[in-house]
Amino acid sequence: MTRIGTNPPVVVITGASAGVGRATSRAFADRGARIGLIARGRDGLEATRREVERRGGQALVLPCDVADAQAVENAAEAVERELGPIDVWVNNAMVSVFSPILEITPEDFRRVTEVTYLGYVHGTLAALKRMKPRDRGKIIQVGSALAYRGIPLQSAYCAAKHAIQGFNDSLRAELLHERSRVRVTSIQLPAMNTPQFRWVKSRLPRKGQPVPPIYQPEIAAEAILWASDHNRRELFVGVPTYQVILGNKLVPAVGDWYLSRYGYDSQMGDEPQAPDQPHNLWEPLPGDRGAHGAFNAQAINPRWELQCSIHRNAILGGLALVGVVAAGLAWSRLSSS
Repeated sequence: MTRIGTNPPVVVITGASAGVGRATSRAFADRGARIGLIARGRDGLEATRREVERRGGQALVLPCDVADAQAVENAAEAVERELGPIDVWVNNAMVSVFSPILEITPEDFRRVTEVTYLGYVHGTLAALKRMKPRDRGKIIQVGSALAYRGIPLQSAYCAAKHAIQGFNDSLRAELLHERSRVRVTSIQLPAMNTPQFRWVKSRLPRKGQPVPPIYQPEIAAEAILWASDHNRRELFVGVPTYQVILGNKLVPAVGDWYLSRYGYDSQMGDEPQAPDQPHNLWEPLPGDRGAHGAFNAQAINPRWELQCSIHRNAILGGLALVGVVAAGLAWSRLSSS
């Protein structure tokens, strides 16, 4: 999917300056991809560009706020003009607010929605405008287990991720109806060790942290790279993602009770939160934050979990075969006794 003929793929990544977007840019660069890098902060984008070029890729820096539909459209136009037809579009940009609901202003709710949800809509529209006439291309929506299960203190972010799911379901059905060969995949992630926990707007008494277990962003990048080559409707990354999504489907009230008891402290570390800490809700912060956050000591990188998710059909088939054989042997023993 990501390689058309003998040419390296043309990829657009939103939120490319840090975190999962940064790690994903590196992964595609290792394939020699030509990458349009979209984010608001030029410092981080320029650092990403240098990394991409060192790894053998080509990069185009496109400072852009994905909440601005025209800016996203202009960025897509620049990518096709400078790098070629877009093969893969990765929607990943996000902002959030850590706060109880009553302490979030309507303006903050609107801003999170415009970036974290409508930013995906704007990116998808820009990609579809170019991919559908060619009848090829891949759109990847970077989601979260929180797209299925809202948690306390992150209501604006959870709501935006839920909205992406509804939008994506509609999009898939329309593409199937039109028999389009444009494909879309959702990647649902667990807690990631990204810089967002030190630049997000927060009204918590202590510094925020991902809910353990915490995964390194390279796992997400590997999942996105795999999805760009394969036609999977949805890919769950990490055992906690399965636990959250399946648990919410089966016993949502248990999730309510558990999060009411443990969902607050698990999202906060021991350090006090400065009330005037700079945040990136409205404007990017200066400097380069990189791919990793402040939790390298706790973060894990269990590739086997991703491989199990990727090969789930083969694993389930193997387990079913083992079950059939075991049942056959048991029946044979009963019949001969």
